Order: sequence, then structure tokens, then C-alpha cells
Amino acid sequence: MLAPRSESLRNQESNMKQQATFYHAGCPVCVTAEQSLLGALDRSRIDVEVVHLGTAKNRVAEAKAAGVQSVPALVIGGQALHVNFGAPISAL
Repeated sequence: MLAPRSESLRNQESNMKQQATFYHAGCPVCVTAEQSLLGALDRSRIDVEVVHLGTAKNRVAEAKAAGVQSVPALVIGGQALHVNFGAPISAL
């Protein structure tokens, strides 16, 4: 049986924001996904950086290294979540 967490540990965990990156290419599919997905996230617990790979081409390698195969995609907790299909990463 696990020991109960102390109150201070619970408060510390709740104050920590999880980091995420939303990669997109600016197409209508990506814009709709960004508006829908980011609007649904609890932004008080998740800090999301939005990266437009069409204008930040220097970040494409970073997205690939994070496991992004197509955009739009949300990378959170080391997992690349492919939201919908807008474009393959190879097209960027």
C-alpha cells in the first residue's frame, strides 16, 4: 500500500505546470485543431508553446526528434499526439 502524500507535496504537484508544444503548418486543419484543442486544455496546468513550422522552419528537426510525423501535433509528456492530418512533416 502506498503512503498518503503530504499536503505540501500535493500543493507542489498542483502548482507545477506541464510543458507542451503544439506544432502546426498554418493550414485550415491546423488552425481548427489549435483553436479546438488548446481551448479545451486546462491552461492553468499546461503551458503550451505554439510553433508554426511554416514560418519556423528551423524547428522542423526538433519536431521530428520529438516524434512528430504530421501536423497538427501536440507533444506533451514526451509523447507526440497527432491530432488530425494536415500535412506530413516531410512536406515542411
